[in-house]
Amino acid sequence: MIQFNERDGAVIFTVRVVPRASDSKIVGEYDGVLKVRLAAPPVDGAANAELIKLLAKSFGVAKSAIEIVSGQTAKTKQVRILGLNGENFTSVLQAKI
Repeated sequence: MIQFNERDGAVIFTVRVVPRASDSKIVGEYDGVLKVRLAAPPVDGAANAELIKLLAKSFGVAKSAIEIVSGQTAKTKQVRILGLNGENFTSVLQAKI
């Protein structure tokens, strides 16, 4: 089960990224966090941009609604998605994983 907090009209959760994968996709759950493979390399913010693009498409929100709160240069990141509630978050993940 992926752990998340719902606060101020947003969902906040932790993502573990694997850069330089063959394609970008949500892989599943890893130690209570969301594991994501990214085709982009971790150079000049390319992996972060790819993560935001993937999450926006997966959750059906605008890219501007997604913010990397912490871990911009790390493999483990805190992400906030505005305009999403816990129920929607969970249902999308169940369909993807």
